[in-house]
Amino acid sequence: MARLNGQPEIFHSIQGEGKSLGVPSIFVRTSLCNLHCIWCDTDYTWNWTNTRFPHVHDALPGYKKFQKKEWISECSVADIADTVATFPCYNVILTGGEPMLQQPALTELMHALRALSLRYRFEVETNGTLQPDIDFDNVIGQYNVSPKLENSNNSRKLRERPAALRFFARSPKANFKFVLAAENDLAEVLQLMEMYHIDPEKTWLMPEATERNILQEKRQWLVEICKQFGFRYSDRLHVQIWGSKKGV
Repeated sequence: MARLNGQPEIFHSIQGEGKSLGVPSIFVRTSLCNLHCIWCDTDYTWNWTNTRFPHVHDALPGYKKFQKKEWISECSVADIADTVATFPCYNVILTGGEPMLQQPALTELMHALRALSLRYRFEVETNGTLQPDIDFDNVIGQYNVSPKLENSNNSRKLRERPAALRFFARSPKANFKFVLAAENDLAEVLQLMEMYHIDPEKTWLMPEATERNILQEKRQWLVEICKQFGFRYSDRLHVQIWGSKKGV
């Protein structure tokens, strides 16, 4: 688990992005990731001291990489389930980092929560590089797949895994969200959609930004792209409400 303010990062909020935007949800944030996006807003889940990965915050005064032991909590499935059950909400979002690195434990967690109530519904936020195993796929309700583009500063070999993307493109549980930093990112999105037969009606485009004023600038041109190609537009509602604050 990711650790925030000395505690495992489990919190009750609203979904700020994508298909479930605005839905009250419980977020369970895992640590560790198999990518290293240069603009990642949860870099405390992977950007460890002595690693070589660059980040846009490197130029900020006082910013430094994270001590791994201070930002990871080892938790039992039972303890996580007990914490989730304290909230008056049944939509659970498994996020990260890259949560699908921990499929067996998360599958166990979902079964534990379903044993408490069949009302629980589960979403997972994933970068689309890892194909789910059968047990995980059987219990998850929604895949929020966000394939990374060149603007993430990950090599294509790392960020684009054909077998996984083909699986998600075929899955009725999956929707796609692409993060655009600039208008010219569209060409890469269209190429991926054509290559993997991704349905435009299951596709959201979202501006890359962690500040309200930058979101405002980018949504102006991104909304027009969505209108032109029939994509859904996703804002970042949590940024609009709370700014770049963590754990909300």
